[in-house]
Amino acid sequence: MLHLATLLPSEWFTGMSMPLLLVLGVVALVILLKGADYLVEGAAGLAQRLGLPKIVIGATILSLGTTSPEAAVSVLAAVGGEAGLALGNGVGSIIADTGLIFGVGLLLTRLPADRFLLNRQGWVQFGSATALAALCYALWAVQGEAATIGRVWGVVFTLGLIAYLAVSIRWSRQQRLPGVDDDLLEPIGADAHEEPEPSPLSRNLLYAIGGLIAVIVSGDAFVQTASITAERAGVPESVLASTLVAFGTSLPELVTGITAIRRGHPELLVGNVIGADILNVLFVIGLSALAADLPILDPDAPHPAVFLLAPIPTMMVMLILMRLFITRATRTGHFDRWMGVPLVGLYVVYLVVSYVLAVE
Repeated sequence: MLHLATLLPSEWFTGMSMPLLLVLGVVALVILLKGADYLVEGAAGLAQRLGLPKIVIGATILSLGTTSPEAAVSVLAAVGGEAGLALGNGVGSIIADTGLIFGVGLLLTRLPADRFLLNRQGWVQFGSATALAALCYALWAVQGEAATIGRVWGVVFTLGLIAYLAVSIRWSRQQRLPGVDDDLLEPIGADAHEEPEPSPLSRNLLYAIGGLIAVIVSGDAFVQTASITAERAGVPESVLASTLVAFGTSLPELVTGITAIRRGHPELLVGNVIGADILNVLFVIGLSALAADLPILDPDAPHPAVFLLAPIPTMMVMLILMRLFITRATRTGHFDRWMGVPLVGLYVVYLVVSYVLAVE
């Protein structure tokens, strides 16, 4: 039986019959989609009420909420003696966020580019991931097979998280205008009328918090039913382990991002992906390293250094591509849809390589 660190007890699902699993999976998916609707509506309403660009809300409040499954799963894994899963989940979630979620978002619509945020949080995104990659290779070069990200680095990342949140608040106060062509922020077919009267703050908070809880809980239930169903259908355990953990905890970002596009708030997706990438390093891996030392090599894998051979290089290539796309987008005011092709393609290649390395 494949073991996944999860939020809901796995015992609730393992004893279920196949028909019941399928029904529960459909119900969880419906709740997931509806919860994402309320989450996006609440986040957009909060942005309007607080006078902040939606992209800033996406990069701070929304990303902090949707990244909480990664943090919870990774810390639970570290405390439960599976610290290696915590590190892989954090990096794998960055790959899923950037390659799959941002890539699919680019393919679906022309995403807006906020110069203010991309020239600030965008560099924090790239810098934090680069620092993590450099740390992993440096520790491996010095410590060899015993290389671990110790608690001292957990303290460093956690302090970086506090600093990032503090400076994000400061940046959000400085930013009064989105910094992009307003036409790009309007949903297709929208009327060029005045903004409607903002809904009450309490309602927006209720929608955002309730939607977030629904997305996280139903997403976890959906992933567990899907993994058990796939395993019973004969899908190799190595394939499930290399894909469902990171994809499952990134499911809130994926559904929320697609919902944001569908409801005419594409800037929420951009901000959420950038913020989630930052928080996966500082929040997810930082808290996990505080809970337990995180091993960089996996002695039980066919290739013990698999983490340094596939996830880390893939993460860096994706973020370098994103930086190049950001450079162009900040000049034109939007990302081009073709940019999603290499990101999604690289994500697919990563899945294939992960499978090959896992079964050799």
